[in-house]
Amino acid sequence: MSHASMLKARRQRQKTKKLLDVAAKQAKRLAKLALAGPAMKKEKVKKVKLTKEELGMQDAKRSSAGAGKKGAS
Repeated sequence: MSHASMLKARRQRQKTKKLLDVAAKQAKRLAKLALAGPAMKKEKVKKVKLTKEELGMQDAKRSSAGAGKKGAS
């Protein structure tokens, strides 16, 4: 077997292996989708505006957490 024909055979083998792998992945993906059932629409979550009091609490938590980190280093 000449070197050129050996390389040609290798390329062909790689090509067929890749095609098989792609087909297997696609089949697996389709099976997973079929198992999941029909796609459900995601509901939008409304953002709630925080009151000034709640914002103050968050700021206090952040400042106390930030102070702890600075002192440790």
